[in-house]
Amino acid sequence: MTLEPGLSATVTLVVTDADTAVALGSGSVPVLGTPRVVALVEEATCRALDGHLEPGTTSVGIRVQLDHLQPNLVGTSVVAEAHLDKVEGRRLSFSCTVNDARGIVAAGKVSRVVVDTDRFLDKAAG
Repeated sequence: MTLEPGLSATVTLVVTDADTAVALGSGSVPVLGTPRVVALVEEATCRALDGHLEPGTTSVGIRVQLDHLQPNLVGTSVVAEAHLDKVEGRRLSFSCTVNDARGIVAAGKVSRVVVDTDRFLDKAAG
């Protein structure tokens, strides 16, 4: 693996009706839903790893700690950024933020682990 702290990536999202708490079943208001924020930061962590994992391996999320601090209406553009802070064997620790034009929307940590893809899928199949 060529994984070293410092890898990073960003992902931009323009909030749609499908991204809202109402659509995701996580609330009753038409604003960016927390489950979508989690998916967005996880996407950024995956993009940070693009081209850096050995063939036949992938990474899977194992922990998300996220504070969702500010609401965003449909049509708002948000940018998620993930930064690889620590590599401990197969375990990867990222710091993540989501921002909009007004400032911070969410911040937290995501942990992933590198796995052999075939063995992981075999385990999932039982």
